Amino acid sequence: MSKRNKVLVGTGAVVLIAALVVISAGARRDRGAEVRFEKASRRDLVAAVTASGKIQPKKKVDISADITGRITRIAVREGDLVTKGQFLLQIDPTIYQANLQQAEATLASSQAAAVQAKANRDQADRALGRTKELHTQNPNLVSQEQLEQAQTAFDIAEANLTAAQHQVDQARAAVRSASDNLRKTTLLAPMAGRVTRLSVEEGEVAVPGTFSKDVGLLLTVSDLSVIQVKVNVDETDVVRLHLGDSVEVTIDAFPDTTFTGRVTKVSNSAILTAAASTPGTNTQAVDYQVEITLTNPPADVRPDLSATARIVTDTRKQALSIPIIALTVRENKPLSTENRPVDTATARKKKEAEGVFVVDKGTATFRPVKVGIAGDEYFEVLDGLKEGETIVAGPYQAIRDLKDGARVRALKQAADTAKKIVKKIA
Repeated sequence: MSKRNKVLVGTGAVVLIAALVVISAGARRDRGAEVRFEKASRRDLVAAVTASGKIQPKKKVDISADITGRITRIAVREGDLVTKGQFLLQIDPTIYQANLQQAEATLASSQAAAVQAKANRDQADRALGRTKELHTQNPNLVSQEQLEQAQTAFDIAEANLTAAQHQVDQARAAVRSASDNLRKTTLLAPMAGRVTRLSVEEGEVAVPGTFSKDVGLLLTVSDLSVIQVKVNVDETDVVRLHLGDSVEVTIDAFPDTTFTGRVTKVSNSAILTAAASTPGTNTQAVDYQVEITLTNPPADVRPDLSATARIVTDTRKQALSIPIIALTVRENKPLSTENRPVDTATARKKKEAEGVFVVDKGTATFRPVKVGIAGDEYFEVLDGLKEGETIVAGPYQAIRDLKDGARVRALKQAADTAKKIVKKIA
């Protein structure tokens, strides 16, 4: 074949391809939009809420320093199992032992002063008694002034005794305080569990957390016999949750295992954030904390592991259902009659209705439907559709652009005609 003939053949092939494409496009338009069909059928549906959070023990105790002192001994390591009352940590007791000795010495001194004050009071009491007796027998032997002086001496001695007794009480309280501070230098396990956090080392100075709990935190003991997942649920979903709802939990550290649990607490107040607590700001999503108790936690689970919970809120057995993608929204145009006046305010306001496109003899007609719970891929149909009716189930773009009464046809995998023609020519 000459060069000129090849050029002519190539040009003809291009023209033929263009003509075929135009004809094919026109034929497609005549036959209607390509969509995916599906029949309304019955299936089991499960409605669920998915949320993420952290693994937490049901009970844990943060052990903080109540006094200031250098840590001289730590008897446990992170991850150790401990029993209630077991020795955990020692703060240098030297200064607190000295304070106790000083308080005890002050108490002894106060008690001795109280004994002396009591003796003085007793002596003044006896002197007052003798003076009164002599004055009664013979007023000339004891003057009125002497009687008053004896009474005054007794009153003073009585007051001194009372003050000495108060000083004894004060010194005894100081002893108790010093003894309590000395006791706080030795930290014992408040419950049985596992040491899940150890925040200090020997030689560091323990400081009471006056303004921040984390400042004085020494270690944490957790009871891992009951494990919970604390997740944050959006405000739009939390109203669907109930105590006792079943939950499937996946833990990132155990990717091949699914754990089960139950909802044991749904918070009544939202989680406060920095933005939410600032007046005039309401831009962030509102979340509520939900606690889920695992029924079969893994033996080597640890606090703060990331987890995802799938909370089952409702189930339906053999419910009439449609694909979620099939449900769309169109303007609802109610029919009006000449005898009934049209409400202009209502007419101006667009009313939208949820529904599906029902296919009959190649024509798609929009029909409003009432839906119930939503599963992972399907909606429950409560009204507006019958089992076995064919609906448009995709693609999404086709459903969005579809008009009421439009012609539709089944979506098929079109053959690449152009490639075949080029192949034949080559």
